[in-house]
Amino acid sequence: AEKSLFIQNHRLNVELILEKFIQYFNDIYENKLPKFVEEVGRQYFLLFLKPIINGTGNYYIEARTRNQQRTDIVIDYLGEQHIIELKIWRGQQYHSDGEKQLSDYLDYYHLKKGYMLTFNFNQKKERGIRHVTYKDKELIEATV
Repeated sequence: AEKSLFIQNHRLNVELILEKFIQYFNDIYENKLPKFVEEVGRQYFLLFLKPIINGTGNYYIEARTRNQQRTDIVIDYLGEQHIIELKIWRGQQYHSDGEKQLSDYLDYYHLKKGYMLTFNFNQKKERGIRHVTYKDKELIEATV
């Protein structure tokens, strides 16, 4: 992907990164991953992200549970932080719990906008991006 596409007014457009990641992921990997684990999804996403922020920004991975059930990626780009939570779809309750956890994490960083990237392997999934208002936060939720 062309790096400059994702940078607008010296700011990282994380929503566009997620949109393009969904597109590339589905083009390349759809129906080709027999046993998918969260670790692999994180690696694919980080491989996609790294050339975009390389040289100007960085990221680090914050594992929130011992069994790696959920992970947050914190991107630091020109002093602005973006939190992306990665999940595997395990039902609506698990997803709702993730929204609460992301909101709590955003409180910790004093942020009002966060991102959730969900890998869903159901046949009838809804792929794409949706905006969710959660309490006083804007959550950008991407599903592949």
